[in-house]
Amino acid sequence: MQIGRWNHQGSNSSGANKQRGRRNSDDLRPEDFAQYAIPARGGRSGGRRGFGERRGAFNRPRRATRGGFRAFGETEHEIQKFINRAPTQVEEEAPYEPKHRFGDFPFLPKLKENIEKKGYDLPTPIQDQTIPEILAGRDVVGLAETGSGKTAAFLLPLIQKVMLLPGERVLIMAPTRELAVQIEQELASFAKGLGFRGMVAVGGANIMPQIKQLKWDPTFVIGTPGRLKDLMERKALDLSNFGTVVLDEADRMLDMGFIDDMRFILGKMRAERHTLFFSATMGKDIEALIGDFLKEPVTISVKKRETSANVDQDVIRIGGADKFEKLTELLQDRDFTRTLVFVRTKHGAERLAKMLSRERIFADSIHGDKSHNARLRALEAFKRGKVQVLVATDVAARGLDIPEVSHVINYDLPGTYEDYVHRIGRTGRASAKGKALTFVD
Repeated sequence: MQIGRWNHQGSNSSGANKQRGRRNSDDLRPEDFAQYAIPARGGRSGGRRGFGERRGAFNRPRRATRGGFRAFGETEHEIQKFINRAPTQVEEEAPYEPKHRFGDFPFLPKLKENIEKKGYDLPTPIQDQTIPEILAGRDVVGLAETGSGKTAAFLLPLIQKVMLLPGERVLIMAPTRELAVQIEQELASFAKGLGFRGMVAVGGANIMPQIKQLKWDPTFVIGTPGRLKDLMERKALDLSNFGTVVLDEADRMLDMGFIDDMRFILGKMRAERHTLFFSATMGKDIEALIGDFLKEPVTISVKKRETSANVDQDVIRIGGADKFEKLTELLQDRDFTRTLVFVRTKHGAERLAKMLSRERIFADSIHGDKSHNARLRALEAFKRGKVQVLVATDVAARGLDIPEVSHVINYDLPGTYEDYVHRIGRTGRASAKGKALTFVD
């Protein structure tokens, strides 16, 4: 099945397009968008109502304007941000040349063995530049695009640290349950057979088993700010003997309103500590947090652009067509092997997954109303290829490392451009190629 007229190489059989040639998204005219819309297979007349067409269904996230309210992406100027097609001829950027190999880092033999078993050889840019600074005990601010390998960048030197300093404990804060679990899983693979344990402390799960685990003094405690604060208030978590803290996806934690919890938690740690701070963006709130809690940090930035060059971005014009029908038509294409579909509401995610399943498209959903275990089961099924489509709210837009996501579809418009960037960052990770499609009216 052909999806409009776009593909990764940017080829186009249209004679008009050959004469016109490729232009950057900033040069696109409004009429250029029409050629990328998928023709509807018949209109609404006499057919079923499209998903989300009911009056009031799936209202977009609104933001105030002088003349009323509108959603991000409703103007042609904003829609142009959804387009980043690969030009016909690309001037390739010189590949990053790491200064180290993983074998060059002064890791202890048992840790090196675990790294080798995972097939790690050449570090990513954030790993190459960050690991030596953390090993040297410096506070670090790491700014990197999604999929850059930052989890290993802080875990590996911290595993080395706790091996060399018996009794050292590490706190890792993450914005979501899924990211916390993912960090713990990566920790377990790197630290296999090394004689210490980690635990996850997140909301949405029974707190009593977490309290029990804390009694065993785990070396690594990985959790979300709200649950960590709850455990501290219950006297189950004492941070006075933690010498290291990592704030992962710090900008997302601020976006989710965790700033007071973060300050409460950091305020209970000892003043002399090792602090690592990772974020995809740098705003005034982030700068204030860094100024308050880090001491002479080394800033390492490997961000090159807001969206990955590995992701082809395009739009699908809906107009008066059946939105759900267009989605199912896309998903029947064999190229859509593992697809993330983003919607705005929890109810919408659940409903869309069920509707897709009725169309014999294997789908599941992940959103805030699902229990912790149900969300993990859905993620695992998606990673293993048992379901083709995962319908998600923005809870899944940051931090999750889901391999081989072929496509991201913005079924509902994101609330902000930052949300858009993080949504499409689920595909095109590392050196892989991906595609992102955004439904617009």
